[in-house]
Amino acid sequence: MHKNAGAKYLSSKEYCRLNRIIDTAQLIKDVNMNIPNSLTLFRILLIPVFVIIFYLPFHWSYVVSGLVFFVAGFTDILDGYLARKLNQSTPFGAFLDPVADKLMVAIALGLLIERFHDWTFTIPALIIIGREIVISALREWMAEIGKRTSVAVSMVGKVKTFCQMATIFLFLMLDLEKEVPILKGLGEPIAYITLYTAAVLTLWSMLIYLKAAWPELKKNTQ
Repeated sequence: MHKNAGAKYLSSKEYCRLNRIIDTAQLIKDVNMNIPNSLTLFRILLIPVFVIIFYLPFHWSYVVSGLVFFVAGFTDILDGYLARKLNQSTPFGAFLDPVADKLMVAIALGLLIERFHDWTFTIPALIIIGREIVISALREWMAEIGKRTSVAVSMVGKVKTFCQMATIFLFLMLDLEKEVPILKGLGEPIAYITLYTAAVLTLWSMLIYLKAAWPELKKNTQ
């Protein structure tokens, strides 16, 4: 009664806005928006910021976008640590965290492919992006048949993600070579070594997941 009584003093636009606020608050409550989940969501919100800064027509745009990417990568480490430390692991967080990682990595690699437009960068970058699509589809299928834990994130997968993040950060920061003489000639070789290491770990982790899922894949093809 109180809600209806108060609603008649609001305009239809204000009433709709109030309902949206209430619905948003209920959504936050339903998904348990704790500190780790908030950090993961913040990482996703950094993606458009990263893209906008990357395309700014200034000489510092790549370096600053690299710093934004570093902050995003740090939240990836921090949200996992806090989820374990505070015992705040949730199904929503388990879903959102890998989504945030894959979005950030795929979008950043896509931008860098455009920047370098060279096969030595493009091929390993496409291997990384392609693997993420394959494993995401595999996990979705395994979840449908109730075997999602069979393809849980492995230690190789975690190291692979770290290498991918490090690779992207290093390529974004290459322009620092122009400002810091001591780095001249070092940045690009290190970045490429990290890139190819990430690509190898990407294929390795994919084989591990496919091996784990193979009994189910084989069973359903017989």
